[in-house]
Amino acid sequence: MALSGSALADRIHGGWLGRIAGNMLGKPVENGPYWTRDRIDRYLRRADALPLTDYLPAPEPAPDPVEFALRPEWRGCVRGRIHGSCRDDDVDYSLLGLHLLETHGFGFTTEEVAEVWLLRLPYLQTFTAERAAYRNLTAGVRPPLSATVDNPYQEWIGALIRADVHGWVNPGKPHRAAAMARRDAVLSHTGNGVYGAMWAAALIAAAFTADGPRAAVDDALDLIPPRCRLARTVRRAVSLHDAGVGWAATLDQLERETAGLPWIHVVPNAAVLTAGLLHGAGDFTTTIALTVRGGLDTDSNGATAGSVAGVLCGAAAIPPQWTEPLEDRVRSAVFGFDGARVSDLAARTHRLAVPAERRG
Repeated sequence: MALSGSALADRIHGGWLGRIAGNMLGKPVENGPYWTRDRIDRYLRRADALPLTDYLPAPEPAPDPVEFALRPEWRGCVRGRIHGSCRDDDVDYSLLGLHLLETHGFGFTTEEVAEVWLLRLPYLQTFTAERAAYRNLTAGVRPPLSATVDNPYQEWIGALIRADVHGWVNPGKPHRAAAMARRDAVLSHTGNGVYGAMWAAALIAAAFTADGPRAAVDDALDLIPPRCRLARTVRRAVSLHDAGVGWAATLDQLERETAGLPWIHVVPNAAVLTAGLLHGAGDFTTTIALTVRGGLDTDSNGATAGSVAGVLCGAAAIPPQWTEPLEDRVRSAVFGFDGARVSDLAARTHRLAVPAERRG
């Protein structure tokens, strides 16, 4: 089903707002080994905030430094204290991706991704695989070797969090979205790290035309190798959902099956994300709340879940408690984007997506 101009614009805007809101929801509790599912829910129960229907409540009177040690940025990310988005790499890379496409078009090369990073992204705002790749680039190591030299993070979640823009500009075209995400991802990742980016971009592209999150998850699975660990884990999450296993029990089982992987590895986080999408059933609030309550890389998972849910429902249907505190404004470390209007970013993304639709 093709979307009209105004409907497509609303869905792209929903993706941007959803990504930022989901990131903000998860940011105060981003520390998988410490902020387990149990600890997150204990915090919410103490604040009488279950079910979770708004940003995390502020700790009163102050965070417990032993039991509930929130990230230092919590003061700008909890309900009642949000005035525009906090800066975060999960949003920085969406801005960087938009600049990449506006500058080099859909035919960009991995070398051009590297050039944009070096020109626009401060080194100290990169982490794990991205920092290793950035360091390699400054030492003259070019892609694809930039992803492999002294980089133990090649299959972590970093490339996945960069994928959204490739889905937003390819509505209903998951194959093209995945191909573009792969060109971006191989700068810093290999194996499941690359497949995670392809899967996420395809998932978001499919959400524009799919009949709900389950159909989008199925469509995205077609774009990655069926025997890779990421695909097997996502299929496992789907099968548990289809068998009627509840959200918490699903995550218990998936946690056992992915035990031993780092908490920022793409595979266990894709499991949390898939469970949140399926059990959220297209409802924006339920989707991002369950995904963040699932733990691990909470802000990254919340951002991607929010992007998918926002595309599914559109900006106009996102409940106002998520969008009004953002004040249509985003903070960013990407040169030239700090203080940008979310509505303007969405309009610029729409201008890229419309010609792409005409190309077919």
